[in-house]
Amino acid sequence: MKSFLRSRGAVKMTVYVDVIWALNFLFDSLLLYLTAIILKREFRLWRLLLGGFIGSLIIILSFTPLNSFSGHPIIKLLFSILMVFSVFGYKRLRYFISGLFTLYLATFLVGGFLIGMHYFIRFDNELTTNVLISSVKGYGDPVSWLFVMIGFPVAWHFSKSRIESIEMTKIEFDQKVDVLIRLGERTYSFRGLVDSGNQLYDPFSRMPVMFVSLFDRLDLFPEAIKKMAEDPECLINGNDEVHSEWQSKLKIIPCRSVGQEHQLIIAIKPDQVFIVKDQFQIDCSKCLVSFTMQRLSADDSFQCIVHPKMLTGVRKPVASTKVS
Repeated sequence: MKSFLRSRGAVKMTVYVDVIWALNFLFDSLLLYLTAIILKREFRLWRLLLGGFIGSLIIILSFTPLNSFSGHPIIKLLFSILMVFSVFGYKRLRYFISGLFTLYLATFLVGGFLIGMHYFIRFDNELTTNVLISSVKGYGDPVSWLFVMIGFPVAWHFSKSRIESIEMTKIEFDQKVDVLIRLGERTYSFRGLVDSGNQLYDPFSRMPVMFVSLFDRLDLFPEAIKKMAEDPECLINGNDEVHSEWQSKLKIIPCRSVGQEHQLIIAIKPDQVFIVKDQFQIDCSKCLVSFTMQRLSADDSFQCIVHPKMLTGVRKPVASTKVS
């Protein structure tokens, strides 16, 4: 009877170790994948799986006579080095160290999210202990592993989406500029976003076109500009007229947008346009400005879309300018 129980217990333990190893293999592979996403590095799938396999071997090591070494920081560091080397290789020291540190960053992000999510839900103290034990030793009760299996994909996806969001915010910040537009005696200040997708030119003068939103700022502008922004179709169709001082500056430009092949917009030639970026001022007065009432940014982080051609002008040190 005892022999049967031992045999039965041994089989059960072997199956359980297999499950633990498979989960760690999957988790390590996903952490390496997240590392590659953060670093924007290309990789081959078989190398990624090899790295995950190497990382999962530490679980097997913990069930051998060498189990006392499996939890040692030096052994863990060695396994991490092998994982990063197997996926990304070695090109130079800085390249390799960057991959190693980013792997730890991804691990801490996902692990921290799991622990935070668990304490937010707060099942009970016993489950808290089980989750921590399963994270450290690689095994625990079925409930704690169920929490990890469900929580890990959520944590991985959350970490990935947050990193991409931070990266997009940085890219957007790098592409934002201050725009000064002078119309007559007044100069107006806007926050602009340089959009490489804006490739609109006046077909005759070949001047680039910039879009400016007057949302919540309409009262600051002359009546003629208000008409252009509020009801451009009325002016295009000839149902209304603008003051004579603006007629010589007014242009009707054909353009295409998503869902509309042929469209006409109104733009004007401003007296001066300056773009301020990195403490330098770029004179890009050879451009056209199309005013709209549409809100270009949901969070109002920018009010105009700048044509990339406008950044090719001569840069000069920033000079103080009185703006509205």
